[in-house]
Amino acid sequence: REERLRKEEEEQKRQKLWAAEAKARKMEAFLKEREKEVLQLQEEAKTFITLENLDARIEECLDNPRNYNFAIDKEGRIVKRTMLS
Repeated sequence: REERLRKEEEEQKRQKLWAAEAKARKMEAFLKEREKEVLQLQEEAKTFITLENLDARIEECLDNPRNYNFAIDKEGRIVKRTMLS
């Protein structure tokens, strides 16, 4: 009986250890994913319009106008484009 209890206890310890390792791996993967997301957001933040670069961005848009008013047929060709005013 004592030997069976000892084996069950060892098995429980192994299960707890395995669960702790799995939890640690899961947490590490979660942290890596969040770190990757933060780096991506920092990269995207470089193109944000702020008060410091507002005038430059307005000038850039005025110098390079874009016209998004057009139609596309089923083959993906531009069918109709309006003039910029």
